[in-house]
Amino acid sequence: MLSTPREFNARSFIAKKVNICYTCQAMKKDTHPKNYREVLFIDNSNGAEFVISSTVQSSETAKAKNGKEYPVYRLDISSSSHPFYTGNEKILDTAGRVEKFKAKQALAKKKA
Repeated sequence: MLSTPREFNARSFIAKKVNICYTCQAMKKDTHPKNYREVLFIDNSNGAEFVISSTVQSSETAKAKNGKEYPVYRLDISSSSHPFYTGNEKILDTAGRVEKFKAKQALAKKKA
């Protein structure tokens, strides 16, 4: 029985069990995207900015707080404005759903 962590290596143990040599396997080619770069994500609801590596397409560029210029991608909700992360409930109605519902409700009351 193996007693110390140095003696037990799970990867080599599994490799011996199924007769695979992990050092002989080559990485798959062309699995990662070519246009991976830093992008400025801007939260439209509170103006928070995040610079994160991404492949998202964008034609707009802007300067971040660090002074560098990046491609921009605008978000309606991010971790800085989402109620789960902030703990504050906020109604964000970008499609006018509340107004449509109230109009239907008023029409139903008139008919009744």
